[in-house]
Amino acid sequence: MMMPIAEMREFAGLAPCEQRYIKRSLDIGLARTDAFRRWGRSEAENVAIRRQYVAYQDLKSLRALIPQEGTPNEVERFLGKLVRIAAFDLEQERIECFSAFRFLYERLLGAKARPYLPAAFCAAAALPNIRPERRKLLLQSLSEAAATAPGWSPREPMFLPEYVDDFEAA
Repeated sequence: MMMPIAEMREFAGLAPCEQRYIKRSLDIGLARTDAFRRWGRSEAENVAIRRQYVAYQDLKSLRALIPQEGTPNEVERFLGKLVRIAAFDLEQERIECFSAFRFLYERLLGAKARPYLPAAFCAAAALPNIRPERRKLLLQSLSEAAATAPGWSPREPMFLPEYVDDFEAA
């Protein structure tokens, strides 16, 4: 029972804008609720939500592409789509660091995607459509330990943060 508490603490340590974006992204990516009704506070946000629905349309097929054998063809198919979706999320400038990115994508894709998240994050963060100063901050947020981890936990995330009416409305 300790793991959900550790996951809650990790989430609580993220910036409020990251927390909000992660909850909205999980609502969209996991089809938990109508994101327009829950998160759309303005026309600009509704446009952003619509764009996110389009960007996330490949998540279901991406889950099926997580490499099982680690062959170059498997990795190429998976990472290409993952980097495209990750680049969308990083372009929104609501994810400030690798920890927030990893937290979100472990929940969107599951534990089997963990070994590929540092590579996808680096590739997406290094793309030219990310502002140079932001690119630097994002890439510096990836710790050496995360980049060189010798292994990854197969345990699925247990804590999925959700919208809380009273708190979110404030």
